[in-house]
Amino acid sequence: MAEGKTRIGVVAPGSAIDRDVAERVTALAGRLYPDGRVDLVFHPQCFESKGHFAGADEARAAAFVQTANDQSLDALWFARGGYGACRLIESVLPALGAAARRKTYMGYSDAGSLLGALYGKGFTHIAHGPMPVDIIRSGGEAAVVRALSFLVERNPQALEPSLSAEVPAAAFNLTILCHLLGTPWQPNLSGHVLMVEEVSEYMYRIDRDLFQLTSNPALRWVAGLKLGRCSDIPPNRPDFGQSEEEVARAWCQRSGITWLGRADIGHDVGNKVVPFGLWRV
Repeated sequence: MAEGKTRIGVVAPGSAIDRDVAERVTALAGRLYPDGRVDLVFHPQCFESKGHFAGADEARAAAFVQTANDQSLDALWFARGGYGACRLIESVLPALGAAARRKTYMGYSDAGSLLGALYGKGFTHIAHGPMPVDIIRSGGEAAVVRALSFLVERNPQALEPSLSAEVPAAAFNLTILCHLLGTPWQPNLSGHVLMVEEVSEYMYRIDRDLFQLTSNPALRWVAGLKLGRCSDIPPNRPDFGQSEEEVARAWCQRSGITWLGRADIGHDVGNKVVPFGLWRV
């Protein structure tokens, strides 16, 4: 980190954010750190729009590479999820230099595509955690405060409480991780406590994704599975008849993966930070 100050670059590899989000998060950071020890740098690309995305693939990739390789920045913070991060992996990874490897990267949801690919390529400061866009949720300031307290202070209170000092961990959105499986970007999670969460998916899709996840030969070497919150599950007709925990337990039993219970992560303001591996500070 720069002496006396943490400089955080913000990019949007998927969907755009409104300028109001950047203004609110910047104002909140100023109230939290009135001594000026935090500098948030929102890349202009965050506010661009091209169809579903925050600019064309090339523009989003260029913003990511520019921010990651900027030696004056200590962290790269994903502005939000929204599909699109996976479209950048193949173009951005070869362009990242030494400065990019020293950075902290944090986000969740669709950002997991890039986080997983970075982790798989040996980037050591990767974390699943809240993003600036969370400020628009009811009570969302608490999530942004938690994220900043980790990025700036490495506050242990921001972490998912079950993390162990001896066993590495990783966390993903369930669907995003399933879409990485079998690609060159699938990270090696052997020996890790794997935490997954989901939002707005039918129970049969959660069940199907857990089948895919627990059937992957490499994933059967994880230290165990923890299930985060699965929120906003649409009603199934007829009723699926099992909860997300019941299907997760069942797939763990079938696959021989150790079931480790629930994790305090999810698409909500209670989402806790999960650094990948054993990295904490």
